[in-house]
Amino acid sequence: MVKSREDVIAEFNEAVNMTVEELERWLEDPQSTKAGTGVGIESGNKIIEILRKNPDKDPEKYDEDDIEHMRKVVSYAKRHLAQEDHLKETKTREELENTKSTIRYVPYGLP
Repeated sequence: MVKSREDVIAEFNEAVNMTVEELERWLEDPQSTKAGTGVGIESGNKIIEILRKNPDKDPEKYDEDDIEHMRKVVSYAKRHLAQEDHLKETKTREELENTKSTIRYVPYGLP
């Protein structure tokens, strides 16, 4: 079942808990490039665009492209949160902080 527009917006706003400025700093940080491909950087920039264009998070001001990307972000965050418990069981805190998959979580306020 496809999530409603309202659910996607609510879950996006919960998952992306960094400000535009924090996210920009993260994307400029060399550590963010350790997280993987340009797809993540591209997604981060799209998140910044969405946050800038609608700083008050008015649901009526999101267009379909915004919702489509928000849906991807929500899906990604949910999938990786499910994997987080396994990482916590198998790695020390220090190892966890330096794993590639954990570094990817930073823009989503994870872990």
